[in-house]
Amino acid sequence: MIKENAYIKNGSISPENILFYKEFGYLVAPALLSIAEVDELKKETTAIFRGERGNVEGMLAVQANESDADVLKKYVAIHFPHKISSVIHACLSHPKIVNVLTNIISPNVKCMQSMLFVKGPGKAGQAWHQDEHFIPTRDRSLTGVWIALADATVENGCLWVLPGSHARGVLYPNREQSDPRFDCTEEAYDFPYTDADAVPVEIPAGSVLLFNGYLLHRSLRNSGKRGYRRALVNHYMSAES
Repeated sequence: MIKENAYIKNGSISPENILFYKEFGYLVAPALLSIAEVDELKKETTAIFRGERGNVEGMLAVQANESDADVLKKYVAIHFPHKISSVIHACLSHPKIVNVLTNIISPNVKCMQSMLFVKGPGKAGQAWHQDEHFIPTRDRSLTGVWIALADATVENGCLWVLPGSHARGVLYPNREQSDPRFDCTEEAYDFPYTDADAVPVEIPAGSVLLFNGYLLHRSLRNSGKRGYRRALVNHYMSAES
């Protein structure tokens, strides 16, 4: 169960929230984005995957008669969508997100990357990993901002976290894995936690999960029969890193 201090109330971060983030490595900001903002990002997601914002390496041709659902089910993610979308680029500096980041990182923050996920029914998740492994900052300021564009549930593959796994500042080793539940060939291992220690972070559309780059987290397969687990994930760090 997620503790009360994990939740930012009314978009206003409290000293208790900051202490929780430092101790456990994550925070939830419910309804940080409005319904209108979420709808705009969902429409933009579809436009990107239909090729309406320009060519993306690896993208397949779209037929005129293909529905949005048919187009989206071909993919799992696209990296750096802010480079072709003014809507997503503007979201990088969303005032409410910046307010939280400047409280948990530093007054001077920069964005490192963006990723857009559309995990459809049956699509696999990602094994335990630490984002710091892929985005090395080493000053422990790396922070993921996971924006739910659809309700994220256990059924459709929400994130799971290992609370406090960031605290020691240890970057655990990676190894090859072949578990069919995951679409990535690597997984973190040799850490002092088990799956029983994991907490699912189920959040409604418009809510935001923020987590430290050293925090161990994973997602499981979208086992739902319909619907996409859509999310926009941006990574930030101290500009002094």
